[in-house]
Amino acid sequence: MARVPRIDNLQYANWSEKIFRQMREGGVDAVHVTIAYHENFRETVLNFEQWNSWFEQYPDLIMKGQWASDVDRAQQTGRTAIFFGFQNPSPIEDDIGLVEIVHTLGARFMQLTYNNQSLLATGCYEAKDTGITRMGKQVIKEMNRVGLVVDMSHSADRSTIEAADLSERPIAITHANPYEWSPALRNKKDDVIRAVTENGGMLGFSIYPHHLKDKSDCTLESFCEMIARTAEKFGVEHLGIGTDLCQDQPDSIVEWMRVGRWSKEIDYGEGSAAAPGFPPMPSWFNDNKDFGNIEAGLKATGLSDDEVAGIMGGNWHRFYGDNFGPQ
Repeated sequence: MARVPRIDNLQYANWSEKIFRQMREGGVDAVHVTIAYHENFRETVLNFEQWNSWFEQYPDLIMKGQWASDVDRAQQTGRTAIFFGFQNPSPIEDDIGLVEIVHTLGARFMQLTYNNQSLLATGCYEAKDTGITRMGKQVIKEMNRVGLVVDMSHSADRSTIEAADLSERPIAITHANPYEWSPALRNKKDDVIRAVTENGGMLGFSIYPHHLKDKSDCTLESFCEMIARTAEKFGVEHLGIGTDLCQDQPDSIVEWMRVGRWSKEIDYGEGSAAAPGFPPMPSWFNDNKDFGNIEAGLKATGLSDDEVAGIMGGNWHRFYGDNFGPQ
């Protein structure tokens, strides 16, 4: 019997053959990669093109992922399936018709906001959260219809709860941690996690140091214990990994993520003027080769083998199967 797949449901690395090989060394069967932060539709198409060229260049290491069955195919052929997502709705511009187009191209997740207010919802850095907008309600309905998953990782509380309730299909927080464990603006309070999970949605735990208790000094034990407590509270079947790994990226990229083209000033996001760049990763997770450390750490908390397998990828695999196709 095939092992339960290992899935990382969020990375934004500086892609290279080295990283693709590390995915294979870490036994990572599927990765959801960000291909847009602030790009418009045409610019996002260029990012799809770049990935097509990598699929052509490294066919023994990676393949395009569109459906849950592609995870199985990748696993059977010793490759990593790459699934696409946006951290901002900017690729659909102000045109609801582009929702179906980007899904056809291969997009499977789209955040309704990236920190700021968008045409669809409110980001977690805004002072006032007005919830899902008129266009947002229509876009959620269209995303549900085609099978583009609503992602609220960078959204504010009210907007996230409303999205979970409005959406006819489960939504996701692909990369964040409980606010109770580490009170970062980007982490999620219990009522938010509850709204997402009670509606069948998923929470992916992030290893980006700004989301961790004790930041880069966070221990594997602390991280895994937090996951075990979250499983007790909200149900282990709703939990997965979304590391937010930004491996090998220059600091200019974190500036693009935070600032895009919306401001002339530097926005430090979760960083600061004293530490403006990417923070160092914790010692137990530097790259894709380290996935075994998380698995071992979860087992040490007393979670069963089946529960650990679910968190390491089985739950995302089931979620993909239920939510990537048309309604």
